[in-house]
Amino acid sequence: MICRRTFMAASAASLALPRFAMAERALGSGTLMSVSDGNLVLPGSFIFEPMPQDALGPIITEFGLSRDELMPECNLALYHDGTNTVLFDAGSGPDFMPSAGSLLDGLGEVGLTSDDITHLVFTHAHPDHIWGLLDDFDDLTFPDATYMMGRAEWDYWWNPETVNTIGEARAAFAVGAKRRMEVIEDAVEFFDDGQEILPGIAAISTPGHTPGHMSFEIRNGTDAAMILGDAVANHHVAFVKPDWPSGSDQDMPLAAKTRMALLDRLVADDVSLVGFHLPGGGMGRAEATDDGYRFVPERA
Repeated sequence: MICRRTFMAASAASLALPRFAMAERALGSGTLMSVSDGNLVLPGSFIFEPMPQDALGPIITEFGLSRDELMPECNLALYHDGTNTVLFDAGSGPDFMPSAGSLLDGLGEVGLTSDDITHLVFTHAHPDHIWGLLDDFDDLTFPDATYMMGRAEWDYWWNPETVNTIGEARAAFAVGAKRRMEVIEDAVEFFDDGQEILPGIAAISTPGHTPGHMSFEIRNGTDAAMILGDAVANHHVAFVKPDWPSGSDQDMPLAAKTRMALLDRLVADDVSLVGFHLPGGGMGRAEATDDGYRFVPERA
């Protein structure tokens, strides 16, 4: 199991990835891009521990991974339709780990500031997705944005029993989420599965990584894309063996079921995707293989 202290100790030693990896594409008359918040530094066991270790070996080799340390990118989706500028998730902020929390710099790289964000939509409330809601002074990073979160996700983290039932390794996640949610309690707008939360943006329930995790389908004209959050959280095992349990998921069996259904849908609909922890800016497509899937990045 992993706790915030382990995250911090690992990340302090390694700030290796480029901090502003970004991909961009037209989406109908709108623009979809990814903005970097840096990267995480994780012990490999955080993901690999519950997997069949012998069968995992060839995948480790194929993708050039380390069993000891992983450094996934953190790529936030940003969609501008000519009226709204919608940011999906808020990044890590200053308090999670040194290698992440550079979202404002990432926005600056694409000519934006926090004041330009009209809507902040959360996939879920893990630290690297919500802790950036507050800045170094505990003020709102996006004070003028409309905040939106799935009702089930909000209810889970708002429940005072969550900190006692989530497990010791993730207790700090619950405390940190609740502290930030309290700041926006009177301003947040809730939505449910299948709801069109903004013009052309529909919420899709993708539970398992967290109980109320949401993905989002964006449609503009005949073009479409899917914002995955952490429903498909890496470019290697999650695609090659989506049915395997991942230690990063709170409900591993449910997350695997969700992941398989989501990858099936992405391939069948042939739509672009943005994954929070996928490489090359996180944007690309899913393709079916003989016995699984593969991630094909938009940007080589």
